[in-house]
Amino acid sequence: MEIRQLRYFVAVAEEAHFTRAAERMHISQPGISAQIRQLENDLGATLIDRSGRGVALTAVGEVVLAHARSVLASTESLRHAVDEMNGLVRGRLVVGMVTACTVQPLFDALSSFHRAHPGVEISLVEEDSGKLVERVREGGVDLALIGAAHRAPADLDGWQVISEPLVAAVPVGHPLAAKDGVTLAELLTCPIICLPEGTGIRAALDQAAAALGLTPTVALEASAPAAVMNLAERGLGVAVLSASMTARQEGLRSVPLTDADVPAVLALVAAPTKSPALRELLLRCRRSFADATPARTAH
Repeated sequence: MEIRQLRYFVAVAEEAHFTRAAERMHISQPGISAQIRQLENDLGATLIDRSGRGVALTAVGEVVLAHARSVLASTESLRHAVDEMNGLVRGRLVVGMVTACTVQPLFDALSSFHRAHPGVEISLVEEDSGKLVERVREGGVDLALIGAAHRAPADLDGWQVISEPLVAAVPVGHPLAAKDGVTLAELLTCPIICLPEGTGIRAALDQAAAALGLTPTVALEASAPAAVMNLAERGLGVAVLSASMTARQEGLRSVPLTDADVPAVLALVAAPTKSPALRELLLRCRRSFADATPARTAH
């Protein structure tokens, strides 16, 4: 019994016709008939009832068909596994990033993957986190780096890269700069500068405020953390960001938010069904983020 004979048998069963099956498999009709006969001889059973005008499977043939499909599927899986081990990954990956995100470990992983597998086309898209999550769920994006409040979506695979508290960042001469901590109620008496809706920072601020019955009014928005801090440094309001974002910003002092219990989360998420290329990219992302320092991880 040979794999090609099983392929021929499945083709005859699906086409219900020897000639159509032969055309599908690019073999002559006598040739496919001879191979099916040989398969029957090897198994010691008649698989196809040839007494009528059409092609019909015998009871044994029905059982063999199910097993033949399973064997062929396993053969294809084996081939994919060997190709993957040999580095013969092909295809296309769509990677999403939350807008204005510059997380170096992700870029390092993409660079490493591209050098190892130049046959895989990589497309990058920027969206807000909510839209990226939906695109991953729908299959339009393979892997996405998103911001979220509290935790990443539970229905998607992936892992949390960082979870940090929110802080208020103010110039040294600002009234809040002398405090060791500030409540959200105190914070909201000042003009707020923050990232836009659809980012993890903004979601964390909104959820933390809602838990206290407060509604933040954001005076200024900017899509990049650096822009938010620059606006705050110039006295246009109080920047609300994560702790690592403001850690090295000269001219600003970070003041903890004492009652903001919802952390800002950065996470990589992927759909449960993964191609060999996506599995390889995820492995490289894990290594890259594991090797990164907190400063390199912050966006």
